[in-house]
Amino acid sequence: MSLELEVEARLGEVDQFTYAGEGQVPEQADNLIHQGYHAGFAALGEAAPTLAVQAFNPIPLARGMGSSSAALVAGAALADAVSGGRLGKDGVFAVTARLEGHPDNVAPAVYGGFVAALAEPPLAIPLPVPKGLRFALGVPAYEVPTPEARDRLPEHVPRADAQFNLARAALWPAALATGRIDALREAARDRLHQPYRASMMPGLDQAIERAYAQGARAVFVGGSGPTLAALTAVGDEGRLLSALEGYVGEQGRVMILEIGGGYGWKEA
Repeated sequence: MSLELEVEARLGEVDQFTYAGEGQVPEQADNLIHQGYHAGFAALGEAAPTLAVQAFNPIPLARGMGSSSAALVAGAALADAVSGGRLGKDGVFAVTARLEGHPDNVAPAVYGGFVAALAEPPLAIPLPVPKGLRFALGVPAYEVPTPEARDRLPEHVPRADAQFNLARAALWPAALATGRIDALREAARDRLHQPYRASMMPGLDQAIERAYAQGARAVFVGGSGPTLAALTAVGDEGRLLSALEGYVGEQGRVMILEIGGGYGWKEA
């Protein structure tokens, strides 16, 4: 199973937007897809032709799963398609990373898999994707608004905590490049955002412990939350789902996702 934002578009007399899928999104021309589209043409130094867009979005909103980044990338990818491929994936990444303000979600939406990325200067390096891995996700029914989650973060952090996270940030690509999947558990440890936001996500610490007890390779909060992502080996998915059910509650969802491959587009 995969969660992919699907967009159909055609040139029209005015910008139009229709939406179906998760949650409620106003059908207004100033939507994230059109924002990405116009930013893409602005990067080319041209005015964007007017576009009618239909979007179907299966990605839960405000759950830390990258729904807004997917929309921005879809818009910039439309600009790439309409312009005849003049942006390319690197151009789409540069445009959307600046729009989003950070590259965390737009980079994998563009390139797929695991990506080491900077927003400024825009730089993204796809990393090896080990075979036989999937994501088990626990998606609670409640939302964690990104602005509120950001407000929980302190202006200053202890030097020891910064050093702790920097070392583990380096460990992620090293573990992926060498196939050391056993090192991902240590790489996923965090002192800079999850501890400060844990009170917004009841049962978070216990759910992480349960997921590791059921064989997870790495467990972490998706974005600002509340989705909990567990990287697992094919065949262990059932154990992880049962471990996540208590965290999401009766109204939440658990799901298994393939590791995505980035965006693509085709002409009708």
